[in-house]
Amino acid sequence: MQEPTVMVLTALADAPRHGYAIAQEIKAMTDGRVALRTGALYGALDRLLADGLIDVDREEVVDGRARRIFTLSPSGRERLAAEAERLAATAREATRRLSAVRPAATGT
Repeated sequence: MQEPTVMVLTALADAPRHGYAIAQEIKAMTDGRVALRTGALYGALDRLLADGLIDVDREEVVDGRARRIFTLSPSGRERLAAEAERLAATAREATRRLSAVRPAATGT
């Protein structure tokens, strides 16, 4: 799973959000490292909807414009949990390997 997909699903894991709120949540979660452009975000949301990983929780009208509020679907929650475990296992293995091998000291 690509990082932007993981970020969108993670942003929806604790609460339903509209697109702009998802983008802001991703920015906050990553300390500004990931900032999805509007086109990329809504493309990802459309794909995740089509894949059944997110649902439209409700629609609101704000300043005369429709705003969709997205929520994580049950299958999206399962996929995110599996991806989180995969990432955690990779991080544990990387940490294990880094602590098992000590770099050779260089003398000058």
